[in-house]
Amino acid sequence: MLNLNFHPAGRHFLGIPGPSPVPDRLLRAMSYPTIDHRGPEFGALGRQVLQGLAAVFRTQHPVVVYPSSGTGAWEAALVNTLSPGDQVLMYETGHFASLWHRMALRLGLQPEFLGLPGAQGWRHGVDAGRIADRLRADTGHAIKAVCVVHNETSTGVTSDIPAVRRAIDAAGHPALLMVDTISSLACVDYRHDEWGVDVTVSGSQKGLMLPPGISFNALSPKALAASKSARLPRSYWGWDEILESNKTGYWPYTPNTNLLYALSEALQMLQAEGLPNVFARHARLGEACRAAVRAWGLEIQCADPKLYSPVLTGVVMPEGVDADRVRDLIWRRFNLSLGTGLGKVKGRMFRIGHLGDCNDLSLLAAVGGCEMGLKLAGVRVRESGTAAAMEHLAATGSELRAG
Repeated sequence: MLNLNFHPAGRHFLGIPGPSPVPDRLLRAMSYPTIDHRGPEFGALGRQVLQGLAAVFRTQHPVVVYPSSGTGAWEAALVNTLSPGDQVLMYETGHFASLWHRMALRLGLQPEFLGLPGAQGWRHGVDAGRIADRLRADTGHAIKAVCVVHNETSTGVTSDIPAVRRAIDAAGHPALLMVDTISSLACVDYRHDEWGVDVTVSGSQKGLMLPPGISFNALSPKALAASKSARLPRSYWGWDEILESNKTGYWPYTPNTNLLYALSEALQMLQAEGLPNVFARHARLGEACRAAVRAWGLEIQCADPKLYSPVLTGVVMPEGVDADRVRDLIWRRFNLSLGTGLGKVKGRMFRIGHLGDCNDLSLLAAVGGCEMGLKLAGVRVRESGTAAAMEHLAATGSELRAG
């Protein structure tokens, strides 16, 4: 029977690639008294949040906010722009790309899935050249949208979105570009307008540092135009009523008020640190984590060093070692949670998250817990990964700025 009162001494270390640790500042914001979501105070909060989100997405166009998980925002992107039977080109980079593909099937679309065969495709990013070739062959422009995942949370691969945009343009194809940034937003450089993305999908529980429960669609004028003729059924997900209410800072339904308090605080934290500094911090911590994996003598799930994720690192276990057994041992001994392998790589790898409210010492705690757990599980460790991570952090760190 599950012990719901399991509270060992010390703090639990949440080393999964999302939901990420929630800063105390955000937890306090969520504890504020709930206000009238039709009153003037809420309207001011809504306008502030919508303006702050546009800066994070790097867009001058609307951002739609839903009280849902990121899965809801996937659905919203599809049903607002497409019609039954529409062809959609999607790219398999991992478990979450596969789930988006499955959703498209269930909605009555005709998704075509590009990618390398088997588990090999889950070690690489989007091949923009293959997308260009497929679109050139679609002379009748039957394909209505291209859907890709920016940072595949199941593998630790970050794909090149500008290259996908260039591929669509080079093919002279009018398809919409939809991008999942659920685990990359506010962790990795992302530019909705500049990169020509039509719908960007994201969520609250990764780089924005909130609990799950808020998701987003950032829109382009082309996406809004497509929504006027799209015929997939939608009511709750419909952009039109939401955008009309948003003009004065409100929503057409009851929003998740207290999470919006926390979102406002998170946006202020990101603004204070500065997005370029946020991205540099994630990149530095990611390299330190990979230095640890290389020192252990283990494989990194992402096979292309140019596409290493600053958000998480997938650690491949030696043949015959059950990654989930190692994860369970680490959790039981050190109160450290790590991400499981999903889908095609279940049992073959685990994932170390280094995103959101993270710093040098939080990463070193995760790396140290992994190293002790690997040794206890009988996995041969070539060198100290903890020492390797420490060396990288010491060599690349700078003094904390006075706040």
